This record gives sequence, C-alpha cells and structure tokens, in this order.
Amino acid sequence: MSNTNALSAKDRIAVLVDENSFVEIGAGVTKRSTDFNMQEKSVPADGVVTGYGLIQNNPVYIYSQDASALNGTIGEMHSKKIAHIYELAMKTGVPVIGLIDCAGMRLQESTDALAGFGKIYQMKAKASGVVPQISAIFGNCGGGVAVMAAMSDFTFMEQKEAKLFVNSPNTLEGNYTEKLDTANADFQKTASTVDFVLEGEEEVLNAMRALISILPANNNDTAFSEECMDDLNRMVPDFEAEAADPAVALADLGDNHFFLEVKSGYAKEMVTGFLCFDGITVGAVANRTKEFDDNGEECASYEARLTTAGCEKAASFVKTCDAFNIPVMTLTNVEGFAASVEEERTIASAVAKLTAAFAEAEVPKVNLITGKAYGSAYITMNSKHIGADMVFALPDAQIGMMDAGVAAKIMYADDKDVDLAEKAAEFTAQSGTEAAAARGYVDSVIEPASARKQLLYAFEMLFSKSEYPIGKKHGTI
Repeated sequence: MSNTNALSAKDRIAVLVDENSFVEIGAGVTKRSTDFNMQEKSVPADGVVTGYGLIQNNPVYIYSQDASALNGTIGEMHSKKIAHIYELAMKTGVPVIGLIDCAGMRLQESTDALAGFGKIYQMKAKASGVVPQISAIFGNCGGGVAVMAAMSDFTFMEQKEAKLFVNSPNTLEGNYTEKLDTANADFQKTASTVDFVLEGEEEVLNAMRALISILPANNNDTAFSEECMDDLNRMVPDFEAEAADPAVALADLGDNHFFLEVKSGYAKEMVTGFLCFDGITVGAVANRTKEFDDNGEECASYEARLTTAGCEKAASFVKTCDAFNIPVMTLTNVEGFAASVEEERTIASAVAKLTAAFAEAEVPKVNLITGKAYGSAYITMNSKHIGADMVFALPDAQIGMMDAGVAAKIMYADDKDVDLAEKAAEFTAQSGTEAAAARGYVDSVIEPASARKQLLYAFEMLFSKSEYPIGKKHGTI
C-alpha cells in the first residue's frame, strides 16, 4: 500500500494535467473473477483510472493505478483498460503516461492476470517508437510491473516512497533490506532503468509536464518547446571552462539556459539529455571528465574513456531520439576505451551498439569536438566518418590516433637515437584541428564563446534533412 500522505490515483492525474481537462474512460469497469471470495470484494474501476487529458495543451492518454483498490494489483480487466488506452493512443498518435502504484499481479486471478501482463507487454512493444511512453513510480513497482516501467521511453521515480525491483532485496542471496535496499530510489538512480528521481509526488508530476512539453506527440511529429525568447546570437564566454562537465556546458548553450539531464546518476562519465535551440528540441550526448557542484567547484573526475555503461546509456538515448525525429548533438572528448578485465568482457559489444546507433540515426546530427578525439573511440562518438552531418572543433582540440608522445614511443621503439620530442611534434601536426579540417573531417574550427550560435544555426539549416536508406527490417546489433 502507498503511504497515507500519498496523493490518490485521481489526485495525481489532476496535478499532472491542465485544469479540468481530464476525461475518464472505463470508470464502470470492474473484475469478473469470483474465485477466492472475490465476489465479496469491491474493486472500483478495477484498481486503475484511465482516460485522456491535456498537458500544456498537448493531448495525452493516462492510466493511474489505485493502491486503495486491492493494492492496485493487475488483473484481467485492469490490464484490458490499460491495453485499450494504448490502442487509442496509437490510433491518434498521442503519448501514454502511466502512474504506477501497484503490488503486482492479482494472485486471485492467476492465469487471467498473467495473460493481462502479457497483453500490456505486447501493447507497449507495439507502441515503442510510435508514441512516447512515460512512466512514474509512486509506490510499489515490483516483478512484472518493473518490466512495464523498463519498457517505457522515460521513467520517473519518487525519492521517498517509490520502490522498484524485479526481486525484493530480501530474496537476494546474502542480502537484506537493511544492508542494501536495492528497491529504493538511491540505488535505482545509479542503475539503468530510472531516468529521473525527484523528491515529492508533485515535483515528479511537474517534471513530467516539463518533459511532455518538449517531446513530439509521435514518430511523425516534430518536437518544439515554447517560443524562444533567448538571443540566437548569445555568446557563451564560459563554455571552454565548462566543457569538462557537459551538464553545465549544455545548460549554458541551450535556450534560456535549459537542460534536462536524463539518467543523471547512472554512468556519469556520459551525459545525456535535452536542450532547445531556437525552440527546437535537441538530444545531447557528451563525454564528461569533471563534475562541478552548485558552487562551480570540481566534486568528481572521470577518465576520458568510453565505458560499457556509458555506451549503452548513450546508444539507448540516441535510438529514442531517432525514433521520434529529435536531432542529436554530441560534445566529444574521448581518448579511448575503459581498460579493465570486467570492461573487456562487454566493452566491444557496447561500443558496437553506440556506433550503430549513431550510424543508423537519420535525424540531423552535429558534433562539436571540445577536447581529445582519439582512435576508434572518436569514430564512435558521432564522427563525420559514421554519418555526422556537421562537425565543429574548438581550436585546441586534438584529433588523431592517440597521444602524440605515446605514438612516437611506439613508432620508434627500436630507435634509441631518435628525438622523440621532435617526432611527437610531427605527429601533433597531423592531430590538430587544421589537419582534420584540411581533409574535410572537421567542417569548421570555432571559438568556444560562439558555440551556441554556431550549433544553433547548424541545426536550423539541417531542419529539413531527409534520408532514404536502403530498405531493411532492422539491424541486428
């Protein structure tokens, strides 16, 4: 059950949607089962409120689970109501929002409940890439319900009361809740499922409103925010210093200093999120080497290397952007791959996924090289070589195979008389921005302060981009 201070299922909807805009569907639907004395139990609306409404005048379909009705458990009719919402959403091209507070499968309905879960999974899979799916967890979200949340495009979690788990912490061998609560928000925000964690139900619901306002309604729509009141030619004098922490730099670049970071607690060496250029929503992927606190002081540092978690986080984000026609921008500062025994088990396939995500994406793609761009890790990060439409670089960026000093030592390992410093300088001449620009790998070398207007104009020119790829069902990577 949810805590007594929680909003009701209908209250959550009322906070989420524009005032007086919600229309309920299926209010009279209830259970059919009479097994295990179910005929004696009242389950209003079968534990889920469904309907449609507006969020900042954008239409959405909503289901909100009611923990006061048999703990919000999912049974036959409960699942049919959710599936019906999905059918309507795909017919109309409208996002689906799920407000989750559920104790799981309704045991009294057994195989009917299992069939219901399967139907919801099937509808979520069909809707994937067609309409945005957004979930928010307010109470319990365990077992098969956790899979429902993970199948969404974006998942929110309330900090204090929400619980997300496939297996309860106490069922994990050698673990117990007091030792490590794997179901709570502190643990889950460092994992791969949850995109946003906020304290307080109203804060979660308001953040969902903000996300809906910058997303397209469906895969044939274009994402716009509110009219841009920011200066299109605004300079960003601190950008060069901020670039090490893209969460800060991207906020400085975007309209009205807006940047909505996605999965901020997971794989922090890779930053993903949304900003706007002249009102156009853009997805950003960036390598991070430093993390700054609210006072601008460095609080953490990271190697300029691609990791398994970082690549998978970025690949999923790029595929979501491409599915919904959201342009993609990268800030590249990478010198190689994470080097450890554990990473070696998974890094190749993870990098392959990210490389394929960028290469297959048909949306406008722009890359700004802010620091190092070495080797095949650089190729993976939305380089011109795998399909970036425009590539910019800062004057001090380094583009090449590897660090010049290391390269000189490798090339002249058997020559004890060679001047390694001289050879490193020669290699550096091949690794600068001028050499890359001369070969067409960089379109323009720009001053850091002009980054906003240069990137903004690039996306405006690419707005009407259209590609006609060779037909295929899907890739296998």
